[in-house]
Amino acid sequence: MRRREFFTLLGGAGALPFAAHAQQRSMPVIGFLGYDRGAPAVAAFSQGLRELGYTEGGNIRIEYRWAEGKPERFDALAAELVALKVNVIMSAGGSLASLAAKRATTTIPIVFGAVGNPVADGLVTSLARPGGNVTGLSTLTTQLAGKYMELLKQAVPGVSLVALLLKPDSVPDSTREILLKEVDVSERALGLQLQIVEALGPADFDRAFSDMSAKGAGGLVVQSTPAFEIERRRIVDLAAKNRLPAVYSTRVYVDIGGPRTPRP
Repeated sequence: MRRREFFTLLGGAGALPFAAHAQQRSMPVIGFLGYDRGAPAVAAFSQGLRELGYTEGGNIRIEYRWAEGKPERFDALAAELVALKVNVIMSAGGSLASLAAKRATTTIPIVFGAVGNPVADGLVTSLARPGGNVTGLSTLTTQLAGKYMELLKQAVPGVSLVALLLKPDSVPDSTREILLKEVDVSERALGLQLQIVEALGPADFDRAFSDMSAKGAGGLVVQSTPAFEIERRRIVDLAAKNRLPAVYSTRVYVDIGGPRTPRP
């Protein structure tokens, strides 16, 4: 499916007869599969629809399904949307949500918001020709991981140990291996040491940042994942509290003040 077909599908779905004898038109339905309703992508999606002339409850209907921070729920939620026979599925829960949607249907168009490496994840055949019923946007964060390390080194020349904050269950194992390999190559080229710090959720943040400080980390790279973006305020505040210059993959962190460090 081509990327431009998303809103064409919505318009086309709106032309299908709801009841032939009444000559009424049905309202196209978007299935929205998200990690949590507090994710930045939710507001951005709604704004984008409005700018294109689509009003929820007016000329489109949206069926929201939230994993509520539990990725293991994505398969069941995707199946619910397919059972509702939505016209298109918008996946805003990262790789795992998009993969769940792909497993649930081979016919309903699926558009994913931003995935680090959709080819490695098995979502699409290639970036130029996605193939099948799945398309979307790629941030290519696995390939940019090394660049994040380079930027941090440029910003803080004296840094020697960099912490990488990861959510281990947010991407398939194959993608995680690619990410770590890219970072490993970069750290050796830059003469840096890397500290992998895992956090499954907000309950792990205090411990994670305490581990960084205990090891003497001089900088921080935050993995791109909806789970961390939802908690961006806390992550930015903890980075500041622990005096850690940080590099983030999206501007939502910068918009609320990160990366930043407190003045001496």
